[in-house]
Parts: sequence; structure tokens; C-alpha cells
Amino acid sequence: MYDVIVIGARCAGSPTAMLLARKGYRVLLVDKASFPSDHLSTHWIHQPGVACLARWGLRERLAATGCPPITSMTVDLGPFALRGTLPSAGAIAEGYCPRRTVLDKLLVDAAVEAGAELREHCSLQDLLWDGERVSGIAARSAAGTPIREQARIVIGADGVHSLVARQVQAPVYNARPAFQCAYYSYWSGVELSGTEFYPRERRGFGVLPTHQGLTCIVVGWPHEEFHTYRADVEGNFLKTLDLAPALAERVRQGRREERFSGTAELYNFFRRPYGPGWALVGDAGYHKDPITAQGISDAFRDAELVAEAVDAGLTGSQPLEEALASYEQRRNEAAMPLYEFTCQLAQLEPPSPAMQQLFAALRHNQEQTNRFLGTLAGTVPVPEFFAPENLGQIMGAAARSETF
Repeated sequence: MYDVIVIGARCAGSPTAMLLARKGYRVLLVDKASFPSDHLSTHWIHQPGVACLARWGLRERLAATGCPPITSMTVDLGPFALRGTLPSAGAIAEGYCPRRTVLDKLLVDAAVEAGAELREHCSLQDLLWDGERVSGIAARSAAGTPIREQARIVIGADGVHSLVARQVQAPVYNARPAFQCAYYSYWSGVELSGTEFYPRERRGFGVLPTHQGLTCIVVGWPHEEFHTYRADVEGNFLKTLDLAPALAERVRQGRREERFSGTAELYNFFRRPYGPGWALVGDAGYHKDPITAQGISDAFRDAELVAEAVDAGLTGSQPLEEALASYEQRRNEAAMPLYEFTCQLAQLEPPSPAMQQLFAALRHNQEQTNRFLGTLAGTVPVPEFFAPENLGQIMGAAARSETF
């Protein structure tokens, strides 16, 4: 009998297991994969996510893997670019874009070091029930051996297509359609300083530094173009980069080192993340388009929130479902503003006249440019930056500068 079984051992599951094991709970962590292994990802851990790693004692461990720190961002709008330093999250000034083969193994190892029991190549088949309450799991090992384990709570960290969520029929709300599809690969020999993003009409692409001196380049297209695009991934990929000629030239001077990876399953939704004997965390409970690359940082945040709630419930300091209801509320309060902003950006529409005016006003206002970039990194709240008072200050400063 376990206190907690966590299904899925990547960016949400391993931290959840680690945090609960550190509190003394008997935790079973299972995943159908083994580690290290790769996974579709935007790679970026923004400063708030790195702050989580720092609290867990893992920040220096990630830095020691040789992943380059990121402190700056360029948003190339075509006629001009906005460049700046990303605002910090407390004392954390840097982000990272690690390969998932490195990051996920680091997180799994930390969970095991904390005392969690790891079972790799273990596939969830079904949930076990005691009346209307989840009481454990039925799984299968790589050898096909049936496995049945009981727990006080089962936590699904098994991604967008969560089997746990399907089994418990977790309600979905505030859902939006998939707006875009995306492909990425890795290049060597591409000169890069910080991260670069290129919004173009009905297209968007980003350039990120990662391990081993490689550059991850990701390109997004409208969702309805997926099948056309997939017919010639490399040709369409390079054709899109040609919308930024200087970048395209840098990329062609480099060398692609790996195959393309991509998906059109970029759904936007919230799921109710708890019920009798179960909870959801990470992409299993909430997912949005990767255009703002917040998935890993969100998973870390939600791992802390759900671990806190489960601890409160299992110790009896608060009824478990009441604690998990608070987890959902806190998750949504933190996630919703950037969720709405992300869904807007993911539609790949040209900037509105008002946004064009704002971008023009930011060109000569470095402090506010940095804060705008912070909205993309999750270090400046979207409602705060786009508050009428702040926009008025930006436009007023631009108007005054034009008079001199």
C-alpha cells in the first residue's frame, strides 16, 4: 500500500513524487518510458521554473550539465526588433532550454534520491476503484506481467492524452481549439545570443540555445495547414525561415544534426484536476499552445501546488478534497491570464493597430521593453503590463520623446 502513486515521470510527475517523498510519504512513480529518453518539448524553463529548481536544490545540478543560461530575448517584428533583458523572478535572472534527455533524467533521479520508488517501462492499464473512489492502479510491466498496486491517492501526470483523466472522466472547461502546428530540430554552427522570436503573418518561429552547442529552431503554422506542411517538412520549414532573411542565412551556414519533430496536437484546455482518490498535474490537468513556452515552468509550479494540497489532505490538517479544490483555484488564478494571452498569440494573426502602436512606442523605452518581454517569460503579469495605466505611461513617454 502506497500513500501516493504518480503516473508519468517527466516534468510534472517526477517533481510531484520528489516533493511528496521528501515529506516522508511512500511514493510509487511509474512511466511507460525509461530514462533518459526524449520527449516533444519547447525546452524553455523560464525564470519562475528555474526558481522552483532552486527551491528544490536542483538549479546548480542543471547548470552543471552545460546548458547555456538565457537572460535576454529578441522579438523581431520585421521592420524593427525589440531586444532586452528578461526581468528576474526574485533572485533568479536566468532561464534554460535543456534537452529533455537531460532534464527528465535529472528530475527522475531527484525523485528516486528523495525516496520515491521508480518503475520504468510500466504502462497504466486501468484504475482500481473502491466504490466511487480511486484506490490504485492496474498496470503492466515491459515483460507483460500484470501489476496491481493500491494507494491513498493516484496522481495523473501522464500528459495531454492522460489515461487517468479519461478513466475518471475529468470535466474539461475553458477549452479552445488547436490554433497551430509546430516542428523543430537542432542545428550546429548557428550564431546566437539569447533567444530570438520572429512573429510573421500566419507564421511564427523561435531560436533557442540548448546543450552541446546546439540551437533548437521551432516553427509554427496555422493548424489547418498541417497536412500540407507535413508533405515537405524540411522545404516548408526553410521557406518559413526565409521570412527572416538574416536568420535564414545563419541557419543555412549551420548544419541540421537531427530529424524534425512535430505535432498538431496543441490543444488548449483546463481539466478539473481532482476527485475522490485522484488528482491531475501538469499537461494532464491544463495545457496551452507552446508559443509562450510555459509548459515546463507551469508543470513545476503545479507540482508544488498539488504536493502541498496532498500533504494537507493526507496529514488531516485539511480535508483532502477541500485542499485539492484550493489547488485548482490557485492553479487557475496563476495560469488563466497567460493562458488567454497565449491563445491570442497562437492564432498567428498580424498585430492589431493598437499593438503596432505599442510596439513602436516600446522601441525607445528599454525599461518597458524588458517588461513586455517579461510577459512572455512569465516574470511580469500580463494584466499588470497591459493595464490601461501602464499603456498610458508607455504611449505618453513615446509622445513626449517625439516632441524633442
